[in-house]
Amino acid sequence: MNGLKSLSFLFIAISLLSCKSEGEKASTKQVEQIQTEEVEIIGKEISYKSDSTVLRGYIAHNELIDQKRPGIIVVHEWWGHDEFAREKADELAEMGYVALAVDMYGEGKQANHPDEAMAFSSNVMKNFDTAKQRFMAAVETLKADKNVNPDQISAVGFCFGGSVALSMANAGVDLDAVAVFHSGLGLPVMPSEKLKAKLLIQNGAEDMMITDEQEKAFKNQLEAVNADYEYIAFDGVKHSFTNKDADSLAKKHDLPLAYDKEASEKSWENMTELFEKVYSN
Repeated sequence: MNGLKSLSFLFIAISLLSCKSEGEKASTKQVEQIQTEEVEIIGKEISYKSDSTVLRGYIAHNELIDQKRPGIIVVHEWWGHDEFAREKADELAEMGYVALAVDMYGEGKQANHPDEAMAFSSNVMKNFDTAKQRFMAAVETLKADKNVNPDQISAVGFCFGGSVALSMANAGVDLDAVAVFHSGLGLPVMPSEKLKAKLLIQNGAEDMMITDEQEKAFKNQLEAVNADYEYIAFDGVKHSFTNKDADSLAKKHDLPLAYDKEASEKSWENMTELFEKVYSN
């Protein structure tokens, strides 16, 4: 996904603008201006380190924006840092953010089989201190980028990446907002008073990777700490609904996955609105 591409985007509907107060219009002026400009996306591979482990990421930004802007961490699915994660980084860059698709496995490792993906992801989640060091190495790399406002950092995550992003927020990592898609909920770190970020959790109601008990326990803990969160379950939707390769992966590996165009688009719209709200001032 390296190189340049030019696109025009208008993400804020006139109907939404019409219901805003004059004060709200003024506060969102900068966000709207960024989102409606012509964009030239520059994406490049980068390497950064956590202890002795080399991590291979991908960072993208809109070259035509000359001011510092929020940075978004993108955490990959259990397959590892791949094209899907890079595409999401590009999409966030198109919206006016600087996005870093991270590498939680090290050396850019990717899994070719679910057993391998399970081994990689389990190793990370069972060694949370190491996982946090890798995540924080990515955060510091993003903050150091010349295009990023280091005081404005959020995260998104998909599948395993959602579990990582939520766990980091629960552990008290200083993130403004976290939006996750088809995320696991059996986390190594559950919500506590350390949680600062606004959370948007979007899963499929038919996601076989999540149990009813996990969902109930997670929501109860969020309520117990008075978290600022929204949990959305899309009816009839399965795991990995944002990934267009989900259907072929499901067939190849006999997994309960399915891409859902409507849920994918709606969940991204919800995320967009969250970040607009957080960064409109």
